Amino acid sequence: MKKIIMTGGGSAGHVTPNLALIPKLKKMGYEVQYIGTEDGIERKIIEKQNIKYHVISSGKLRRYFDVKNFTDPFKVLKGIIQSTLIIKREKPNIVFSKGGFVSVPVVIGANFNKVPVIAHESDITPGLANKLSVPYCTKVCVTFPESQKYIKDNKAVLTGTPIREELINGSSILGKRICGFEDKKPVLLVIGGSLGSKFINDTIRECIDKLTRDYNVVHICGKNNIDNNLKNKKGYVQFEYVNEELPHIMNSADLVISRAGANVIFELLALKKPNILIPLSKKSSRGDQILDARSFEKSGYSMVLQEDGLDGKLLIDKLAELQKNRAKYVKNMESSSIKNGVDKIIELINRYSI
Repeated sequence: MKKIIMTGGGSAGHVTPNLALIPKLKKMGYEVQYIGTEDGIERKIIEKQNIKYHVISSGKLRRYFDVKNFTDPFKVLKGIIQSTLIIKREKPNIVFSKGGFVSVPVVIGANFNKVPVIAHESDITPGLANKLSVPYCTKVCVTFPESQKYIKDNKAVLTGTPIREELINGSSILGKRICGFEDKKPVLLVIGGSLGSKFINDTIRECIDKLTRDYNVVHICGKNNIDNNLKNKKGYVQFEYVNEELPHIMNSADLVISRAGANVIFELLALKKPNILIPLSKKSSRGDQILDARSFEKSGYSMVLQEDGLDGKLLIDKLAELQKNRAKYVKNMESSSIKNGVDKIIELINRYSI
């Protein structure tokens, strides 16, 4: 039996693509293990899958000044030692990394043990963790054609992003039942990312009375972001975070408002859901969501609105425009050449396993 160790964490976006690969890997006879941090979101998600989970230390990688920048390198060093020892003991045939700060010690530990590493980069430009990891990787899977020029030494392979099978097979009827929607108004799904978005939450709630006249609104608003004053609002349901029910809720949506995280936008593409993307601004990110959203806008898959100048009135106007042109967006998504990346990624894993 072959063994694979997976890693990735810090946000759900660095974990959920791994979940898309795990069922097929198991079906092919792989023993799957995972390396992550003690209190990272990856631990909660992975342990629910009954997968052996190894804990390591890891410091956050920052582009800005912080006092922790002086102490976190020692945590990373400790994580490299821990990863090296875990990989030496477990003897995996290959390591698969989805990025995030926890992945760097694991990738380096694999290199010390001469174990091949396949990494995956979701965004057009590599994140800091993957930039540091690329020299130790055998191949790097990328999602956008534009990404290949950023990965040196001919390591980039265009695979697309892995989409979970259960997402494709979700039930629209069950999704509406979960949300308690009984009338025939279109369903508007609002997603602020795995950690939630205060800006999107505030903008949606600013115009919720007008929105619920025309739509049933399901709002995934992030941990501790439930608005108790709106708990009994007809046509509006809030969730902090959705896991098992998400495939059904996403399939029930007629329109979507979302951040522009790479995983969610490719899920929307796979499900052919007309959408408005509101990318994180450069004030609070490295600008990767802006680039990813721009690519989807150029391809005709998404309407893009920037945070600056956006308010409830403009959002309602743009939603009406999206609804009017819904068929055009669906047609563009149907004609996309980008496919589910599961098979291509697993083919690479098989090819380079020792």
